[in-house]
Amino acid sequence: MFDVVALGELLIDFASQSTDAAGYPTMAANPGGAPGNFLAALNKYGLKTGFLGKVGDDAFGRLLLGTLKDAGIETRGIRVDPDVFTTLAFVTFSPEGDRSFSFARKPGADTCLREDELDLSLIDETRAFHFGTLSLTDEPVKTATQKAVAYAKEKGKLITFDPNLRIPLWKDLADAKAQIEWGLHQADVVKISDNEVEFLWNLDEVEGGKKLLEEFGVQLAMVTLGPKGCYLVNKNGAIHAPCPPVKTIDTTGAGDIFGGSAVSRILRYEKAPADLSVEELKAVATFASAASSLSTRIRGGIPSIPTEEQVQDFIATGRVPD
Repeated sequence: MFDVVALGELLIDFASQSTDAAGYPTMAANPGGAPGNFLAALNKYGLKTGFLGKVGDDAFGRLLLGTLKDAGIETRGIRVDPDVFTTLAFVTFSPEGDRSFSFARKPGADTCLREDELDLSLIDETRAFHFGTLSLTDEPVKTATQKAVAYAKEKGKLITFDPNLRIPLWKDLADAKAQIEWGLHQADVVKISDNEVEFLWNLDEVEGGKKLLEEFGVQLAMVTLGPKGCYLVNKNGAIHAPCPPVKTIDTTGAGDIFGGSAVSRILRYEKAPADLSVEELKAVATFASAASSLSTRIRGGIPSIPTEEQVQDFIATGRVPD
């Protein structure tokens, strides 16, 4: 039995390390893709997960499969395709550590997952199903995602969703908004950034959270606010939680790690997310904010996830691990 199964992109993040005099970057490769980061955080905190996706039959695809296996993620739902190359993302950074993305994905293997390639037994065996909108940008993976979501809902699974807006991957921003809103209508738990709330509706986190509950039927909305922390709201109330300060090196994967860390706490309560008390929301937010903050000290997504012991010590003492 799995706790969470996710569908979506697996890719290599090439992150800029330095630039030469002409402006060309020297880059380091790291495993990437929001669903993989999300699941790796869940595994780090004691849950069992599985992945539905596709990589190329190439060196990077094999590396990604190895990384997920090492993280404890079930990979039998990942197809290996000899006809397309594993998706690549190139990440550059501002002096503050904020990211800019370029993608080699025309197509990338992740966009080529077909509905007939879905191992639906993984969804049968899980408590929750997770997806994002990078698998809604192109066919055939868009149809595969819609089928998987419908199947998970039919089977009564908890649905978690992260819009994870990457503007360069959308040909039409009106379509991006439509697909994000479709995903929100499917979800019980949503992790969304303040920038995405602004993109969708030009609202702040409080009004955006209210809209998610009242108009989209979301049980629990979690709005990340970057260095300002996060905002969680359900029918029982709402809380703001700060983001503990650290020396930030790389924010890659921090939102995914927040989401996975939060869901790892939510599932431990063994109750509907709508029924969590305000104190339980505070505990979820505190843990997830600490885990994601610590992750920004280290480059990459999966490699940066702190241990539970490190997170709990950071919460208790404010001491940043060596």
